[in-house]
Amino acid sequence: MTSDFLQQVDERAQGALASGDLQPLVTEQTELVDGGLRFLARSVSTLAGKRTLIPGGPRDPNFNPFLSPDPALTVGPLGDAHTAILNKFPISARHLVIATKTFSEQLEPLDRSDFAALARVLVAAGGLGFHNGGTAAGASQRHKHLQWIPRAEGNASLDLWWPGLPADAAPLATAQHPQLAVRHCFVRIAGGPGVSVEALADSLHAGYTRALAQLGLAPNGSGLLPPSNLLIADGWLLLVPRSREHFEGVSVNALAFGGTFYAQEADKLAALKAAGPLAALAAVGV
Repeated sequence: MTSDFLQQVDERAQGALASGDLQPLVTEQTELVDGGLRFLARSVSTLAGKRTLIPGGPRDPNFNPFLSPDPALTVGPLGDAHTAILNKFPISARHLVIATKTFSEQLEPLDRSDFAALARVLVAAGGLGFHNGGTAAGASQRHKHLQWIPRAEGNASLDLWWPGLPADAAPLATAQHPQLAVRHCFVRIAGGPGVSVEALADSLHAGYTRALAQLGLAPNGSGLLPPSNLLIADGWLLLVPRSREHFEGVSVNALAFGGTFYAQEADKLAALKAAGPLAALAAVGV
């Protein structure tokens, strides 16, 4: 994976924008500071005609956009088992879906091949990898997939949590952030320049397995996990169990735990602003 891949992403996006197959989310942004931590609240812009689109796109239980992905949005394979697809309703440039080529449930545990596919993108371009595990965690599709967005101004990241994490944490060490008042687990993973795809995939899989064990999350009789959000960036992995999707009408997915909330309408953000982002995160967690 090299910059050639990102060039392919950009070329595919240009064509999809021209054809109308790619429909970027246009938002208006408000900054919220809570406990000294900076969050962003974004609502669909009036410039976009108040389209009823949210990150991930509309839910339709009878439609699977990832089993036979739209050629206009398909970037190409990521290993043998996954395909990189442009998110039809991207929250930023280069917003990718990393979907399995065959159907698996979104609530199935992620395996090493899932992390290997994500690692190819992270090694090439850094950024944030994330996973919305189930409807209660903000997932819009049942088909197993991760997502990725680049590091860019205004994009979600794990930056806001860094001051509360141990700077000298050993590989696979676990930590909790003192201001995240909800069950969660940070795990130190491989990262930085020079890490190989294979080494990062191994580290991600091991870190995820450790976080599941730390939180007591295990598959049920159908092989499905409880709902959760996973975020991966810059040497840290964060796993957060979820109890419900919404806070006062605002759908909360993994990006909120990376500092960015989204709402379809600006007035839905009033309760979020009144309560504060940290209280909202706690309300949808466990």
